[in-house]
Amino acid sequence: MGREDTQATVGSRLELVDYLASGCKPADRWAIGTEHEKFAFTLDDLRPLPYHGPRGIQAILAGLAEQFAWQPVTEGGNLIALTDDTGASVTLEPGGQLELSGALLDNVHETCREVYAHLEQVKTIAEPLQIAFLGMGFQPKWGRGDVEWMPKGRYRIMREYMPKVGALGLDMMTRTCTVQVNLDFASEADMIAKFRVGLALQPVATALFANSPFVEGEPSGYLSYRSHVWEDTDPDRTGMLPFVFEDGMGFERYVDYVLDVPMYFVYRDGQYIDAAGQSFRDFLAGRLPALPGERPTLKDWEDHLTTAFPEVRLKRYMEMRGADGGPWRKLCALPALWAGVLYHPDSLQAAWDLARGWSMEQRLRLRHEAPRLGLRATIGGRTLRELALELLDIARAGLAARGRLNASGDNESGYLSPLQETVESGVTPAERKLTLYEGRWGRSVDPVFSEFAY
Repeated sequence: MGREDTQATVGSRLELVDYLASGCKPADRWAIGTEHEKFAFTLDDLRPLPYHGPRGIQAILAGLAEQFAWQPVTEGGNLIALTDDTGASVTLEPGGQLELSGALLDNVHETCREVYAHLEQVKTIAEPLQIAFLGMGFQPKWGRGDVEWMPKGRYRIMREYMPKVGALGLDMMTRTCTVQVNLDFASEADMIAKFRVGLALQPVATALFANSPFVEGEPSGYLSYRSHVWEDTDPDRTGMLPFVFEDGMGFERYVDYVLDVPMYFVYRDGQYIDAAGQSFRDFLAGRLPALPGERPTLKDWEDHLTTAFPEVRLKRYMEMRGADGGPWRKLCALPALWAGVLYHPDSLQAAWDLARGWSMEQRLRLRHEAPRLGLRATIGGRTLRELALELLDIARAGLAARGRLNASGDNESGYLSPLQETVESGVTPAERKLTLYEGRWGRSVDPVFSEFAY
């Protein structure tokens, strides 16, 4: 949609439904968009970067803009993001985590090329500054007070609201990193099928990618502490969305869910207006206390959709949100996993056959146990390790059927190799780090910054 569309005033709830439905695309136009976050730190003291200064996040963004084909985006005079003509962007999370939101690409080969090109760019800028990056799901060493907040207006509003609704929301904002993939759907029925498979099996991805066992220098008791953080962030906007599995699920039902998610803000004339806790339904009726008499635009709706944080999120595409950040090879593995499962009808059906018999109570229990137990978590008498082995076979078959080949004639299934290694060993990345911590690292997390840095 162009600017003229998104700035038009919304006249009814059905326009919001139509907005989501407008994401439907024929299969030959389905794309893959991969996003990943990483922690930046200074090599001499391992500390998170501030925003300002010669070794700050602003310097990284400015260097990328000067040396490569990125256009700067500013807010209040501060450089906060970069965009390019492919549709990709580099953005900042609240604690300075650097995020690449990739372009819409046809296949995982292209995704991997994009990821590695980005790595080379950030290394070019960071290495002379003695800065490096770490791919993990949660900041392993530093506390909240050690992390500087980035100067973005929406983060100020969220920072004030988060402690009112959960104990770990500020940690989610400042100390977590994820990798996610965004995928398309052909129709409402296709969206529902993918949503159900994605939600039900998201804990498998959480276990496979579990890579956040430490909090403030010590084991946390979780393999994916990042995933656990979402359990105590804000119950109004997180979780497994039981209604997705019920009769009547569709675009309209998801709109009703998001309308009941409390607002954070409205963006007007370069400023974020605090609407925390207010109702988008009231906004739709012209009764929003923050903007009396005003009604929302589609851009306001787009913004509000980004403030719901379920395990799978629906926009005009679907976001798979259950994985910890990790090493570069695994950044290519996540889109391979979900494209293999969701982008071929036989694989989609086979994946649903794995999960269709589970009750909602079982799904919720698995969501709770996967961050702690990883591949050892169980559902229906089966371990996540067993389910992961089957899911990888399903994904591999789906990728082979897609037939997206690289110059060597290989399909995309090779990108599943690091996940296959994890599931065959039964040892998650988090458990490998815990073994090192108890052994060679001498109960210190500092070596993670050298041995696992980008």
